[in-house]
Amino acid sequence: MAGKILVLGATGHVGRPLVQALLAKGAAVKAASRSGRPVDGAEGVVFDYADPATFGPAFDGVDRAFVLLPTGNVAITDLLLPVIAAAAARKVKVVLQSVLGADADDAIPYRQVEIALETSGTPFVILRPNWFADNFHTFWKPGLDHGRIALPAGEGKSSFIDARDIAESAAAALTTDRFDGRAFNLTGPEALGYADAAKILAKVVGRPVDYEATDDAAFVAMLTGAGVPEVYARFLATIFHPVREGWTAAVTGDVETLTDHAPRSLATYAADHAVDLKG
Repeated sequence: MAGKILVLGATGHVGRPLVQALLAKGAAVKAASRSGRPVDGAEGVVFDYADPATFGPAFDGVDRAFVLLPTGNVAITDLLLPVIAAAAARKVKVVLQSVLGADADDAIPYRQVEIALETSGTPFVILRPNWFADNFHTFWKPGLDHGRIALPAGEGKSSFIDARDIAESAAAALTTDRFDGRAFNLTGPEALGYADAAKILAKVVGRPVDYEATDDAAFVAMLTGAGVPEVYARFLATIFHPVREGWTAAVTGDVETLTDHAPRSLATYAADHAVDLKG
């Protein structure tokens, strides 16, 4: 593995710590973003999922790539399938960030992308992370500021995963062929309901935090009121259905298999992101 590693979404919550982890391993990294600016010392390159003209320059000199769809997009197959095809045409190994539960039904868009990758003939690893712990300081922060997390999660539990553990799992998959041809379900160390999470966060922010199990309509109205596009707000509402059904409560050892360390707990995430959660 002498070529460079392309990291798509290199300025994001997974992409940036992934770039850092790869550089720490001595890898040559191309950090792809819409701006094309260097990231933490890695070479920058312009990449736009909606502009195939950017694919060639981004893949030039690359033999491995981390592929994910940035937050805010719902056209999953439209945007990801051409990227998978471009990588496969160049025999670039792909580490794909999918989603937990994608393998439940071949009609699920992320599963369709996985199948395209599995049948493409290029080496691959599929990572399926559960709900991000980091959502509490990115998506749910406005509610947290008012002491209330209002989500359509019912009493369902999730094994929240720290984005750093996803990044470190991806770094492992990108720097060895030991895991090629496999899919990994990435979870945190325990399943927690949002009421449990609220108690953990309250200790860090230093004020009471309550969880309110809301319905989809109220959730969409809250997000659109905060400026989230309605189509994406409705998409987010739909993916809470598996939470309510208990499908996101599984706990696996896959992070440890990939990284040789146990995944970070939600309490560790909260302590490490105290400034983000309080600010």
